[in-house]
Amino acid sequence: MLTLGYIRVSTDEQDLSKQKHLLLEFAQQQHIIIDQFIEAEVSSRKTPKERRIEELLDLLETGDHLLVAELSRLGRNMLETLNIITTLTERGIKITFVRQPELSTSGTHGKLLLAIYSYIAETERDFISLRTKQGLAAARASGKLLGRPKGSRNRRGSLLSPFTEQIQAYLKAGVPIRAIQRLINPLLEKPATYNTFKYFVQQLPQNVSA
Repeated sequence: MLTLGYIRVSTDEQDLSKQKHLLLEFAQQQHIIIDQFIEAEVSSRKTPKERRIEELLDLLETGDHLLVAELSRLGRNMLETLNIITTLTERGIKITFVRQPELSTSGTHGKLLLAIYSYIAETERDFISLRTKQGLAAARASGKLLGRPKGSRNRRGSLLSPFTEQIQAYLKAGVPIRAIQRLINPLLEKPATYNTFKYFVQQLPQNVSA
């Protein structure tokens, strides 16, 4: 079993060593040995790759333990944070928030917290979807032409291009590509595959992984 410490500070915050000391102090009190640290000195507005979240997700396996100073260190917003927590917990990875032990999934209430986190994340995704659909309805009501004319090709030559802004908004909120596919496909004349969505996202400027 691997115990991993994740540390992230923005460039204008305190240095990494203070957060590292906090995790080491907690580990000593709990008789835990931290096998490895992942450190990132970067703003929460950066991509998951730049914040080394992708590295964290790839490294951890079932039965491993993640130590983090607090909830806000993981994601750039609440939805992304909840997505990361639910992804890890569903894979059987325990998470301890040292400054917020009541939010940790490593305790006796881990299953209850996972259910709550999952519910909040799903509710937020539904809310984003509702706002998107309301925006589309308002655009239709005002007489704006949505989508691309039949027989024409858009700038990117993709059926997803008319929904670029919505997809970027979902990505910014931390919604996974698989969930974006479920949200956008009902708006298309013909459903697109996951690989189509994944390729489209990769081609976006300043791509944000999900």
